Amino acid sequence: MTKAEYEKLLKKVQDKVSESRKDTTSRFELPKVDIMWQGNRTFFRNFSEFPKVLRREPEKILQYLSKEFATPAQFAGDKAVFVGKKEPQEFTSLLTIYVKEYVECPTCKSPDTRVEKSNRVHFLVCEACGAKSSLKGQYA
Repeated sequence: MTKAEYEKLLKKVQDKVSESRKDTTSRFELPKVDIMWQGNRTFFRNFSEFPKVLRREPEKILQYLSKEFATPAQFAGDKAVFVGKKEPQEFTSLLTIYVKEYVECPTCKSPDTRVEKSNRVHFLVCEACGAKSSLKGQYA
């Protein structure tokens, strides 16, 4: 095999690898946060979309947001209501952190995970690579 043939094959493989990376990052996207303020309350109007996308229980996500904002929160139909005025960017950044800690596989970065409980310890099990890692906290 000549050097030119080798470089041509190498270029072809690099192109395929970069295409697959683009596909995996665009496959998982959080919906845009829809916020409405009324008095001293913040209504997270599209809250019900997030548990479906993240494949987690709505109560756990609401509990996490409530703790991080240090404010009470409750369900109101498919909305979540928080005491105090919160900006959409705050919700977006907290949900991004939640995804990194409780949804994304630490080994392969895949969002295709599930939570298993074994002997009072929660584990994050990746459905893509099969990795199993323990979770810190109670919000998974």
